[in-house]
Amino acid sequence: MELEDGTRIERNRGTPQGGVVSPVLSNLFLHYAFDAWMKREYPELPWCRYADDGLVHCRSLEEAEAIKSALHKRLAECGLELHPAKTRIIYCKDGNRKGKYSTTSFDFLGYTFRPRDTKSNEHKRLFVGFNPAVSKTALHTMRQVIRVHNFRRHTQVELAELAETLNPLLRGWMNYYGCYRPSGLHPLYYYVNQTLVAWARRKYKRLRRSKTRATLFIENIYRRNSRLFVHWQQSSVGASV
Repeated sequence: MELEDGTRIERNRGTPQGGVVSPVLSNLFLHYAFDAWMKREYPELPWCRYADDGLVHCRSLEEAEAIKSALHKRLAECGLELHPAKTRIIYCKDGNRKGKYSTTSFDFLGYTFRPRDTKSNEHKRLFVGFNPAVSKTALHTMRQVIRVHNFRRHTQVELAELAETLNPLLRGWMNYYGCYRPSGLHPLYYYVNQTLVAWARRKYKRLRRSKTRATLFIENIYRRNSRLFVHWQQSSVGASV
């Protein structure tokens, strides 16, 4: 391993964080430490894993506590440990599971899973399901990315050029987080539109002192060309400012 000052240190244990081979070796190790072990010891239970994050679905609190203890022991044998803060037992409360437990939600891969009002596809009736939607943490991260790009200060370009830069970001987020409860992305759309309003106020002197006029300016562009930004194409909600 080479340090910033050029010094080289021989490694005989572990892999460097950020190294190309690190995720490959990690997945290979966890395949045997966790995946194969779960299939062998608990073949009747559904589970999933992505990198070092995983879920195990249990049928009772007692079963969940037993598996948590067994998993702690298994990982210790492999030189690993469960994250003390992130390892929790969650009750998946919905219209059929109506027990009272203190923790009924969790985040996984950028989604928050919790009880939500849901409409059935067949009868169009509302019921309570335990479903995912984009998490608050993921929304915050997306807003941070837009803030870091500092789009509102790109006054040297036209709006169409701004769209060419923004749309790939938005499209990627919409393709991933829009799979479940797309309405969860509405706060992101609003933030993007507010960024466009701020851009217009910086670019045009006539709009500088009036947020209302800048808002109308962006809304008029939406009415003339609703396909300019990908989130505008979703519905009028995508253009809400």
